[in-house]
Amino acid sequence: MLTLLRHHDGTPFRDLNHNGTMEPYEDRRLPVAERVEDLLGRMTLAEKAALMCHGRMLPGDQGPFPSGAGLITERGLTAFAMMAVPDARTMARWNNHVQDLAAAGRLGIPVTLASDPRHGFTANPATAHTGGGFSTGPEPIGLAATDDPALVEEYAALIGRELRAVGIRLAIHPMADLATEPRWARISGTFGEDPERAARMIAAYIRGLQGERIGPDSVACMTKHFPGGGPQAGGEDSHFAAGRRLVYPGGAFEQHLRPFEAAFAAGTAQIMPAYAIPSGAGLAEVGANFNRDVITGLLRGRYGFDGVVCTDFNAITGMEVPGVVSLPPRHWGVEQLTVPEQVALTIDAGADQLGGETDPGLVLEAVRSGAVDEARIDASVRRILRDKFRLGLFDDPYVDADAAAGLVGTPDGRELGRTLQRRSLVHLAGRPLTGTRLYVEGVDAAVAARHGTVVDRPEDADAAVVRLATPYEAREGLLEQHFHSGSLEFAPAEAARLAALAAALPTAFVAQLERPAVLTPLAPHAALLVGEFGAADDVVLDAVLGRAPMTGSLPFDLPRSDAAVGAAREDVPFDTRDPLFRYGHRAR
Repeated sequence: MLTLLRHHDGTPFRDLNHNGTMEPYEDRRLPVAERVEDLLGRMTLAEKAALMCHGRMLPGDQGPFPSGAGLITERGLTAFAMMAVPDARTMARWNNHVQDLAAAGRLGIPVTLASDPRHGFTANPATAHTGGGFSTGPEPIGLAATDDPALVEEYAALIGRELRAVGIRLAIHPMADLATEPRWARISGTFGEDPERAARMIAAYIRGLQGERIGPDSVACMTKHFPGGGPQAGGEDSHFAAGRRLVYPGGAFEQHLRPFEAAFAAGTAQIMPAYAIPSGAGLAEVGANFNRDVITGLLRGRYGFDGVVCTDFNAITGMEVPGVVSLPPRHWGVEQLTVPEQVALTIDAGADQLGGETDPGLVLEAVRSGAVDEARIDASVRRILRDKFRLGLFDDPYVDADAAAGLVGTPDGRELGRTLQRRSLVHLAGRPLTGTRLYVEGVDAAVAARHGTVVDRPEDADAAVVRLATPYEAREGLLEQHFHSGSLEFAPAEAARLAALAAALPTAFVAQLERPAVLTPLAPHAALLVGEFGAADDVVLDAVLGRAPMTGSLPFDLPRSDAAVGAAREDVPFDTRDPLFRYGHRAR
């Protein structure tokens, strides 16, 4: 609950250190830098160390993660990534609860709640979430398909309003990685293959969330994964050992920096480095989280970035959820070092926060051992505090829980999300379907019934609408099964079945392009071929039946075969030979 006292001159203030006097860091009239320095001078080393840990949390402390409330009251943590948002009112109440806990601390430093993307259709416990009643649009790759920066900025501003309403003030997005390796599991979170289109979209997205400058109406952006996580060796993801390296066989390292340059120009508040080792780039051969050449040399030196750098999560100690999962650390290139040595290396590299780590003792030990001096810790704490002050969290971190329910998922917000879904659809080939009797696969029959008469057998239909997922190789493991990697080709038997269906009646194939699927065996047979990046069934049906235009354009090449993908260089845009459909394609 927001409680204010009044200074002798009538100025209201939060008595964060409980002494009845307005201290400089409590005085909202003072410049941020002055407030930061005053508070920094009052902090103990242990309090500073706690600020450098960025944990995870579930509302109500339900679930397998350590108690967020306990991490605040017992360890002094003030930064958490939210792993679930059941509904707007519950989330807003939880924000207010944890802010009350933080306000009761010695200095009353407020909590910063963060989140991976949660406005799309993708659910992956490590990368993106659904639920919470937010206004759903396409995945970021679909935003890129619109090639409309103004529309993307408008939608990002909506995302920001909804996140602020529930107390989330830090977006662990956007991804500024380029989709140059078609097999990579994270492509749906990128803004495509072309460095310039990605740069335009990234800048618009950040402006929408943060505004022209960071303030109380902003959601700060943590742009990732510097220096660009797209060129994963063999398309394997860096959450796993097989994806421990970024590779540059085509010497295109600089192209992967272009979207980050746009992010810097737009004023991104924070940066997250990549897990993987930038191998063969002329930089140290260790993961970017531990890499002084990447963080201090390239990010802070060449680009002059002085915002918060938070490591990707659980790079050092992994994550242990008793009875659920044990995930190893992603400490690529430094596996031989002890945990204290890895912590010291990370801080020396230039990182400010340890993503996923909840033990301030890791930082305390680095200082007490002499591996890191306290002045270096102070530099990080200044950056972290600066963002909390700029976001207005010290002055009022609370939200209106009852109002939140009316601010999230409004009719206007949902319609804007649907507009983005429609605008992202790509007409690849063919013409819209005609007829009223529909056979559908992968479509809710109840939704389809609003567009025609749904029949159970193809032979009874005028046309067929088939929604398809991009093929992938199923992986084992509780986490890895959520990462769709490997082959982009349909199994021969499935391709033959779909071709036979299309030979029997006019068929629209609507491919969900979370990665660039190989549509070669389907294209010759389809009456209509559509690419989508997250869209509701009724949005898709309106398009395939000719009731709504399809204006999106491909944000990447669609390869002709797995062989063409395997022969391409992971770092070079548009390097697959003779693609089936080229970047920018839209049927006329």
